Amino acid sequence: MDMLDEASEKTKDDADVRVGRRVRALRLERRLSLAELAAKAGVSIGALSQIERGMSSLRVKVIWPLAAALDIEPSALIADGDEAVNDLYCVRADKRRSIPVKSEGIAKALLSPPGATLTGMLVTVEAGGGTAEAYAHAGHEFGYVLSGEVELVVDSTKYVLKTGDSFAFKSTLLHAFRNRGAEQCQILWVNTTKPSEVRDGA
Repeated sequence: MDMLDEASEKTKDDADVRVGRRVRALRLERRLSLAELAAKAGVSIGALSQIERGMSSLRVKVIWPLAAALDIEPSALIADGDEAVNDLYCVRADKRRSIPVKSEGIAKALLSPPGATLTGMLVTVEAGGGTAEAYAHAGHEFGYVLSGEVELVVDSTKYVLKTGDSFAFKSTLLHAFRNRGAEQCQILWVNTTKPSEVRDGA
């Protein structure tokens, strides 16, 4: 094999790895097991596993049923670069997804990639904004105030936290937070529950 052939083979292998990571990221984002996605796409578990690991190319006859099973356009699976979906281990600044919240003046952007054990969020609380009521759920959480000031209530105890302050507590304790300052507050918030379970007031 000459140098041109080797370069071509390497490019093909790199593309297979990128596509495989993309398929895996999309599967994890939809919380599907390998067996579930394989069944929906009509391919064997072994074949799907090889695709995700970049050991097998995504053939034309597989692209369409796999894309349909993931509820995306086929082009999203084979697009160049990282523009189609977030990577398996990284989330680009311009690719963050919003987490729905019930209360006014709060926005939550998901910082952790699909399938991550921890749920990292950038929580923005506008002046006067806050949770409608105290709530609790399973898990643990940690937060670091990036800017502004927030009033945090955990288990009926009130804490006024400013830039640089941090906190941690069991999520099973009733908790609430509100920005009583005049400026926007931003918090780096990490939760052990899934994104769908960390909605404000869920």
